[in-house]
Amino acid sequence: MPRHQRILSETGTYHIMMRGNERKNLFRSDNDKKQFLQTLFKKKKETGFAVYAYCLMDNHVHMLIKESEESLATTMKRINASYAVYFNQKYHRVGHLFQDRFKSEPIEDDQYLIAVVRYIHNNPVKAGIVASLEQYKWSSYNFYLIPDNTKSSNVDTEFVLSLFSNNQQQAIQEFIRFSMEADHNEYLDVTDKATFTLEEGQIYLGEYLTKEWQGKNLEELIAKTETRKEIIAHLRGRTGLSVRQIADLLGIKRGSVQNVKPKP
Repeated sequence: MPRHQRILSETGTYHIMMRGNERKNLFRSDNDKKQFLQTLFKKKKETGFAVYAYCLMDNHVHMLIKESEESLATTMKRINASYAVYFNQKYHRVGHLFQDRFKSEPIEDDQYLIAVVRYIHNNPVKAGIVASLEQYKWSSYNFYLIPDNTKSSNVDTEFVLSLFSNNQQQAIQEFIRFSMEADHNEYLDVTDKATFTLEEGQIYLGEYLTKEWQGKNLEELIAKTETRKEIIAHLRGRTGLSVRQIADLLGIKRGSVQNVKPKP
């Protein structure tokens, strides 16, 4: 089966998710997590990409990265290959460590960027590993709480904090408040749901309209609130299309998609 073409970001910024092959753990100890971060920051120093957020869970990793002149695919290949060599040698194993290619979602606006930062940092809280964000030491959250941490940090906090306020102390307080707000939107995650490219989504939408809506005109259907919500809920729950992709398919704003819960 051919691989789907990766959707490129106009901003060069991506939410990235990687998980262990066959759902096995990527990290068996704290030292493994330390090694992965050392690898990440070493490659960052060498190539100049930005790291806005990360969270290491036992069997998967979330990162928010802005690529440098080197392509995202090349950067991730370097990071994954280096860590896989370490892991396989340490545990006397062979074969793939990561499942397939990494997954990525393009980040095209600042509001979505800070929402993804919040989502990434909240992973261990939602998983019940810790009660509060600052308790988890394998995410980038605590980097954001340190004043004047913008010059030497391995995490590029300055840009994200500037989206909250030009005053650093105020920005940190706003960041903390925002990070604790509830967020019911869907983001790139560890899931077994079938994922579609935009082109596959267009084909699926056409078949869905023919079968469920007797081939009625899409513009007429989405002009009505109830039918629009029903179509959005179906696409969010059944296709694995991102909020941005659904918005593009239907020709509506992303917020209109985010406000509709996926249909189970």
